[in-house]
Amino acid sequence: MEQLKSLLGNDVTEIKEQVEELKSQFYRIYRQEQEEARKKAEELGEKMEEYKPVVDEIEQNFRQLLQIYKTQRAEAAAKKEAEMKDNQLRKEHILELMKGLAESETADVSTNIQQMRDLQAEWKTIGPVPAPVVSTLQKQYAMYQEQFYDLVKINNELREYDFKKNLEQKTALIAEAEALQEKADIVEANRVLQKLHEEWAEVGPVARELREELWNKFKEASTVINKRHQEYFDQLHQKEQENLEKKEAIIAQLRDLDFDGINTNKQWDEMTEKVQALQAEWRKIGFAPKKNNQIIYEEFRSYTDKFFAAKTAFYKSLRDELSDNLQKKRELIAAAEELKDSTDWRETADKLIDLQKRWKEIGPVARKYSDDIWKQFTEACDHFFEQKKAARKADHEAYLQRQAERQSQQKKEETLGNDRRKLVRTYEALQAETKTMENNMGFFSGKAAGLLKGMEQKIAANKAKMAEIEAKINELDAAE
Repeated sequence: MEQLKSLLGNDVTEIKEQVEELKSQFYRIYRQEQEEARKKAEELGEKMEEYKPVVDEIEQNFRQLLQIYKTQRAEAAAKKEAEMKDNQLRKEHILELMKGLAESETADVSTNIQQMRDLQAEWKTIGPVPAPVVSTLQKQYAMYQEQFYDLVKINNELREYDFKKNLEQKTALIAEAEALQEKADIVEANRVLQKLHEEWAEVGPVARELREELWNKFKEASTVINKRHQEYFDQLHQKEQENLEKKEAIIAQLRDLDFDGINTNKQWDEMTEKVQALQAEWRKIGFAPKKNNQIIYEEFRSYTDKFFAAKTAFYKSLRDELSDNLQKKRELIAAAEELKDSTDWRETADKLIDLQKRWKEIGPVARKYSDDIWKQFTEACDHFFEQKKAARKADHEAYLQRQAERQSQQKKEETLGNDRRKLVRTYEALQAETKTMENNMGFFSGKAAGLLKGMEQKIAANKAKMAEIEAKINELDAAE
C-alpha cells in the first residue's frame, strides 16, 4: 500500500503495470490471511454458515487508493481523448488549406509554395489523433501534396504564356485610360477610370522587366483624368457656395414675411403666391455644399412650414365659423318650416319676416351648402305667403260675391254707376299691389335700405288711398 501511495504521485498514464502488480500481490496476501482466519474459526468450533470475514482496515484503505487511481486514470484518458480530437481538427484544417492550394488556378505559385511548406511544418508539430482517422488523414495529406506539386510543375510551364496574355490586357487598359482624356463628361470618365483600375488589379503579373514601365504609363494616363476631375469638383464646389448664398437670401425673404395680421382670403392668397414663388425659385437652385445642404434646407422648410401652419389655422377657424353659421341657419329653416302651415296670417308673417332679418345677419356658410339651405328657407317662407295670398284672394272673392248678391237683391249694378266700379277696381288694384310689396319686403338685404324705405312709403300711401276709397264706397252704399 505504501508503494501504491508513492506511485500515485507520478504520471498516472505510465504506472498501469506497476499498479496491477501491486494489486495482485496485495490481494494474494489478503486472501491468504482471510483463509487462515476462516480455518482458525473453524478449528475453534464456530459454525461456518454464521462465519463473517474479518474486517481488514488496510484492505479498505488500499481499495480507496485504487479508486483514486481509477479516477485519475479516467480523467487522464478523457484529457488525452480531447487532445487527440483537437489534433484531428487542426490537421483537418491544414488539409482544407492544402486542398485550396492544390486546386488554385493562379499562374504564379511562388507564394503558395511557401504556404505549403509552412503547413507541412505545422503538420509535423501536431500530436496523435484518434486511431480510426489516422489512416484517412495521412492519405489525404499525401494526396494534396502530390496535387500541389503537380500544379507547380504545370504553372511553371504556363508562366510565360500568362505573362504574354497579361501584357496584352494591361496594354489595352492603358489605351482605354488614354482615350478617356477625350471624353467630355469628366465624371463619367473618372467612373470608367476607377473601373479600369479595378480591372488592372485583377490582371496577373507580367515579366518583371516590364512591370514598372507599364504601371508608369497607366499612372500617367490616370493622372490626366484625376486632374480634370479635381478641377471639375473645384468648380462644382464654387457653384455650390454660390447656391448657398442664393438660398440664404431666400430664407432671409421668408424670415421677413409678416403674416400675423392677415385676416382675409385675399391677403392669404397674395402671401401664398409670394411663398410659392420663393419655393419655385429655391427648386431652381442646385445643391449647396454637403455640410450645409441639409441644415439650410431644414431652415428653409421651417419657415415655409410656419407660414402654411398659420394659414391652415386661419382657415380652420374660418371653417369653424362657417360651420357655426350653417347650424344657425339650419335652426332658422326648422323654425320657418314649423310656421309655414300656420293660418295666423299676421302674427306668422311677422315671425317669418323676423326670421328673414336674422338670416341676413348671420354670416356666410360653406359654398357647397349655401344654395341648398337658401332653397329650403325660401321654400318654407314662400309656402306660407302663397297660402296667405290664396286665403286673401278667397276672402276677396267672397267679399265680391257678397257685393254681387247685395247688388242683385237690391237691383243696383247699374245704380252704383261707374264711380263705384272705378273705386272698387282701384281699391282691388291697390290692395293687390300692397300685398305684393309686403311679401317682397322680407327678401331685401341691408344694402337695399333706400329701396326698402321707398317701398314702405308706397305701402303706407296705398293703404291711405284704400281707406279713402273704402270710405267713399261706404258713403255710396249708405246713400242707397
